[in-house]
Parts: sequence; structure tokens; C-alpha cells
Amino acid sequence: MQPDRFDRATPPLAPTSPGLSVDAQGRGTFAVAAPRAEAVDLVIRQGGAERTQRLRHFDGGLRWDEVTGMTPGTRYGLRVSGPWDPASGLWCNPAKLLQDPWGRGISHSSSLLSSFFPFEVDAMLRPIEQHPTPSDHDNGHEAVWSEVVSDRFDWQDDLRPMVDWDSTVLYELHVKGFTQLFPDLPPELRGTYAGLAHPSVTSYLRSLGVTTLELLPIHAAMDEPHLTRLGLSNYWGYSTMGFFAPEPSLATTAAQRRGAQAVLDEVKTMVRDLHAAGFEVVLDVVYNHTAEGGADGPALSFRGLDSLEYYWNDHGRILDVTGTGATFDPRSVHVMDLILASLRYWVQEVHVDGFRFDLAATLGRDDRGFRPDHPLLRAIATDPVLRQVKLIAEPWDVGTGGWQTGAFPVPFTEWNDAFRDDVRDFWLADRGHRERSGDDAVGGVRDLATRLAGSSDLFTQHDPPHLPAGRSLRSPWASINYVTAHDGFTLRDLTVYETKRNEANGEDNRDGTTNNRSFNHGYEGELSIDAELTAEAAGQIERMRRRTARSILATLLLASGTPMLTAGDERLRTQRGNNNAYCQDNEISWVDWTPDPHAEAVQETVVQLLRLRSEHPQLRAPHFLRPADPQALDAGQIAWFTQNGEPMDHAEWMDARRHLLVMLRPGVHGRDGSDHLLIIHSTEPDPWQVRLPAAPWPQGTARVLLDTALESPAELSGAPIADRTVTVQPGSVVVIGISADWEGASQRLS
Repeated sequence: MQPDRFDRATPPLAPTSPGLSVDAQGRGTFAVAAPRAEAVDLVIRQGGAERTQRLRHFDGGLRWDEVTGMTPGTRYGLRVSGPWDPASGLWCNPAKLLQDPWGRGISHSSSLLSSFFPFEVDAMLRPIEQHPTPSDHDNGHEAVWSEVVSDRFDWQDDLRPMVDWDSTVLYELHVKGFTQLFPDLPPELRGTYAGLAHPSVTSYLRSLGVTTLELLPIHAAMDEPHLTRLGLSNYWGYSTMGFFAPEPSLATTAAQRRGAQAVLDEVKTMVRDLHAAGFEVVLDVVYNHTAEGGADGPALSFRGLDSLEYYWNDHGRILDVTGTGATFDPRSVHVMDLILASLRYWVQEVHVDGFRFDLAATLGRDDRGFRPDHPLLRAIATDPVLRQVKLIAEPWDVGTGGWQTGAFPVPFTEWNDAFRDDVRDFWLADRGHRERSGDDAVGGVRDLATRLAGSSDLFTQHDPPHLPAGRSLRSPWASINYVTAHDGFTLRDLTVYETKRNEANGEDNRDGTTNNRSFNHGYEGELSIDAELTAEAAGQIERMRRRTARSILATLLLASGTPMLTAGDERLRTQRGNNNAYCQDNEISWVDWTPDPHAEAVQETVVQLLRLRSEHPQLRAPHFLRPADPQALDAGQIAWFTQNGEPMDHAEWMDARRHLLVMLRPGVHGRDGSDHLLIIHSTEPDPWQVRLPAAPWPQGTARVLLDTALESPAELSGAPIADRTVTVQPGSVVVIGISADWEGASQRLS
């Protein structure tokens, strides 16, 4: 028998970071950050046997020791002895098995059980005592264990697509919701990582024209107590239990049975196959809070290890700027270390192409509030691994000063809520208000124009002083333009409901926003033909709803910035008026693939819009746009006109009765086949005759390239526009291509 390695005179070097670091034989070190713990025991399970090993060393807040036998498939957990003082935020209870915060695999998915709580709870998972005492129930048999996995994987010369930002089209989807009903998938692949990468699915995505898939959270997650009480689950997954391990429930049943290694390999295979199909993979990540929630939540890992180290608190009182009960503390060195290591792991070992940071304002907070130069944000932005991938911030939280759109440092991009609100106002809310009130002086076109041009008002406001005129550290593509997302009404529901229908969530319709900025087009909900609504009237309402949906899609996909589509919007997916479907793992949330000619026609419109965006570089300008010079047009310019073809003046910009806007985006000089684009947006109640701008503006042959008043792009005639006049129907977008006469322009300039 070999002597204990620690019997020698010189002890081994302490690990430089937490987690498990072992060789192929399972020998190495294990460390965990628990500065206030009195003792930490590593519990190792192999087969039916368990052994417990005290982590004997303490250094820099880390409890650590040498380990053996930690080969792939080995399950392990932690038991922590230390202070129990809930009033001060300390919850150490050695009866509760805890997960490794750095664990890369977990044993299984589990519902939230009463034994996961550090104190006694009743059948409804509520604390029994006002001043809780530690539960003595050992939960080792029910607990979710960490499981050792190997990083070995055959990447087959994986080539990441590396799509430039100015060519990126994001597509936000839920792995299960997108694939659960997909008709061409084998049943065993539906709702899974493997299903998302199946050729039938990637073929659909390629035909659509998107470039980058933004996946709702796939980190291991746990349901909240109130959902368990209601018999619901956190379908979206914004309740993270582990920041390295993938969620097993999204893997195939076969992979789940084989264990954590098979689940991880399925995720890697998904990423590899999506790359091979030409798609980037961006993960939605939740580093602002965890599944442990507030003070009445379970102890799954962080709370039982050292709640004061991992969660933001004020003398034991938990701070909540996320609306979830607690806030992960970005001021902590150990929290920063964990977040950075987790991000690097998913890039280096799982090959993902970027991240969307949920409630990212929380990650930039310190004692003074949000700081764009917060150490964590700086560390992410300057990390040699992370600065090479896409970084997308959701730039707000619910704390004081929580709205920070435009304030994140380069190279972050940001969800642009102003784009969402202003586009919804133009196409939906203002129209509904005008229709109900009869007041035509509601709305105008100023805000819409600002969003179409790239939102420079938001993304240049934090530039340093004394930059040369016209120069900014940000680019239009820093604005992630969106009108819908997982949170809120779908595109279809924006045109059908003005009142949320969240009764299925079990909170008496109190949850979810009331600020939907939607327009039901004169009838609330899905149409029901009765004595008050004839078939003819119902048909007219439906046609207008679909037209509005097409027009919103055109506004989104032709604006300057990075567009984000929500999965199913191209098929008019409905959630039946539920604008907070986070707990609906059913047909309310899943994409419906039932053949429908109207849905397929809208899908054709999206395909045409993305083709226009791809074929016309001026729609993807890398810099904020300049006022157009008619004598020297280039693709970095923009001009605005009235319906009469005259340039807009100040009074017209200020006119709230104006509901039609004409935008000129010049083509690329010297490029064969480069058209100038004239894009008309109208929410006028009647058809308008719009004249194309007169000389010296472009005068070549003009054709309609898209008209959202038509049910399908196939209905376009393709004939040249006669008399330089086009009819624009109510609630529609018309895109006109004007052939660029660059030779004639050169002669005029000479």
C-alpha cells in the first residue's frame, strides 16, 4: 500500500481554480470556494458504494484536496459543515448533498423535492417555522449528483461559421419548443438537442435565411417552488442550477439513460452538426441569479456552500434586482471566476459561438449601481477567448437605474427595447388608439425613422468625448433589433390580443406585462363568426392582421442593425394570448407545424425579405448613416421623403398626423446590379399615391420588389412602375428597387 501523498514533507501546490482537475486515471485535485465553511466533505459514489473524503486544505477561500478514482461516470457531491444563522444569511447543513458549482455533468433531471431545502418545509414547500432550524433529513438518495465527464470528443475538423455581425440574422428558439411537433423528425428526436441538428430541421432553417441560432437556456435548471406547487415547470429554463452542465431533459431518452457523458456528447454533436449546416450557435445564459431563489428557497449548491459569498446581501438580507428572490453577486472574486470559466468552457470545449446575457445590467452592478467599466464586464470584453465570440446583453434588470440600453462596452451588442416599442407603436398601438379615439394626431414617424436608421441616439450617447465628427465606437449592428422575443406576445398575438390571457399560469392573470403595445384590429381574440361578425367582416380582419404581421417583419428585417426573429413568428405562431408562457411546456409554447397556406405565405415573405437583406449591402451598413447627398450617393447614406417625393422638413417630422414615411437607401457605387432602395412604410387608413423623388434623386427604372399588402411575394408583377407613382395600401410596406446609373452619375459629376 502506498503511503498517503500528504505524508511527505512538502505538500502539493494548491489548485489555482475551483473544480475537478484530474488525469485519465481520475487522479488530481478537487477544490470548491466556501470561505465561511468549517469543513467540506467530498462524497464519491461509484456503483453502489460511497466514500467520504474531507477536503483538508484551505487556501484563498478554497477548500481542496488530492483525489483519486474520479473517472468519467463517477458521481459526487459535497456536504458542508459550518454556521447555521439564517438571519445572517448562513445555511450550512451537512445533511444536504450539494452539487459542485463547477461540475460539468449532473446525474439526472429532477423535480423540486422537499428534501432539497436546508430547513423543514410543508407539503407546499413553505418553511414550517418562522425562524427555521436545519433539517436533519439526509437527502443523498434523492439529490441531483454531479457526475464526472470527459472532454474527449470527435469534432471532425469542426469549422465555426464565424458570421460577420453585419451579415448576422438571429433566430431565437427553444430546443424543445421548436422541435417537439416538427413533422419530419423521428419521434425519438423530437424535443431534443439531436432533433435540432437533424437535416430536416437545418434544411428548414437554411431555406428561411437565418444565420445564427440563439438557444434559450440549456444550462442545468430546477423549477421554482411556486411552480412546483402549481404542478408546472420552468419550461424556458431561466432558473439555472449549474453553469457548466447541460440540461439532461433536453437530450434524447437514450442519452439520459446512459448518463451525463452521453448528454454532453449529444450537445456537442448538435453544435458540430449545426456548424456543418452553416449556423452559429449562441446560448442564452443566466448568470444574474440561480434556481435557489430567495431566502425561502432550496440549497442545491451555492446557498449550502457559502450564501454570503455567492449572493448579494446586506448584513444577511438578500438583495434582489432580478425579480427572482436573489442576485448572484458579481462583486465576488469567486463568482467572477466561475462566470468567466463557465463562458470559456462553453466556447473552448463545446464550441458555441456566443452568448446572450439575461438581465445583463446585474452583471455590471457594484455598490454604486450599474457601471459600464465593471470589472466583470471588462474581463469578458478583454478575455482572449470571449472577445472572439458574439456577446449580446439584455441591458436591463429591475433594480434602481436598471435600464441601460446603449451603455454596454465594446464589443457587446444589446437588445434594443426602444426598437421593439417604437415599431410596435407605429404599426399597432398608435393605430389602435387612433381607431378608438378618432384622433388622427397620434403617432408620427420620427421615432420609427430613428429605429430604421440604426438607433444612433442610443448607441453613440456613451462615446468618449473628442472623437472626430461622425465617428463612434459603436456600430449599427450593436443594436439587436427585435419586435418579439420569448417573453411577451408572439407576432400573431400582437395583432389579435390587446389583453393578456395568462390564466393557465396559475396566478389569476396577474403575471406578465400589461404594456403590450398591441392592436387587435377591431376584434379581441381569435375570430368567432356570430350575429355581430359576418364572414366577410371576419375575413377582412384576418387579412389586415396578416398584412400588419408582414409589415412588422419587413420593418424589422430591412432596418439598420442586427435583426432577431422569434421562432414561429414566420408561421404566425400563437400562444393564445399568453404573454408570459415561461411555465407552459405544451402546445401553448411549442411551434405548430400544421400545414396552413396563410402561414406558409408569411414564411415566403420572410424568405424574400432576408434575400433582399442579403443582396443589398446598404441594408447592412457597418457605420451609422449620413444624410444623403444626391450628387454623390453611397451606401452609407439615408434620405427621407414625403408621399409627394419631397424631402422631409422640420414641420413634417414634427407632425403627429403623418403616418407614412419614405426612406431612400442608396446602392453600392460601381457594383453591378446594385439597386437604390426606396422603402415606404404606411399606417394611413386609406390607400395613398406615392410619387418617387424627382431629380437629382435616382431616376432609373423602378420596380416593386416587395409589397406586404400582397399575401405572397409570388403575386408581384415585376413590371416597371409607370409615371413614377405607386399605390401604397393601408398598413403596408412597399420596397422599390431603382436601377443605379453609376455611369450617368459619374458624367454628371464630371
